[in-house]
Amino acid sequence: MEEVDSAETVESIAEDVRDEIRLGHVQDDVSHVVEERLEDAGIDLRPEAVDDLAEEIEKDVSS
Repeated sequence: MEEVDSAETVESIAEDVRDEIRLGHVQDDVSHVVEERLEDAGIDLRPEAVDDLAEEIEKDVSS
């Protein structure tokens, strides 16, 4: 059950970051922003996973 909650939280954070990028509110490195948000939510992902998620977010926003 906890894994599902974490996955939903990660997706929620990713969506928030996407929205903030679209609005021009995120100027920092997206990986750094995602990592901070995940830490704030108590979610610990491998650095590679954070980078992959940030890359996916940037790709989604630019398309």
